[in-house]
Amino acid sequence: MEQAVIAALLVVGLVIGAGVGAAYARAKRGWKDYRGARNLVPGARRTAWLATRAVITKVGVIALLLGGAAAYAAVGSGHERADPTPTSTPTPSHPSER
Repeated sequence: MEQAVIAALLVVGLVIGAGVGAAYARAKRGWKDYRGARNLVPGARRTAWLATRAVITKVGVIALLLGGAAAYAAVGSGHERADPTPTSTPTPSHPSER
């Protein structure tokens, strides 16, 4: 009977040890993944902000150009438009005197 109790305790210890060991391995792997992701975040964040800044700059330039075009169209050029150019009228040629 003493051997049965020892065998049962051994099995229970192995099951509990396996569970604790698996939990420890998952936790260790989680911390390793976290450190790796944490080290990648600054580079990814910098890239994201650079891309965002490029888009905002392009949108700003387009907005300024559209605003300038709209203001120019609303105010006008400030110059009178030129009248149509006069057409050249042929002058009657006089026969040259020889």
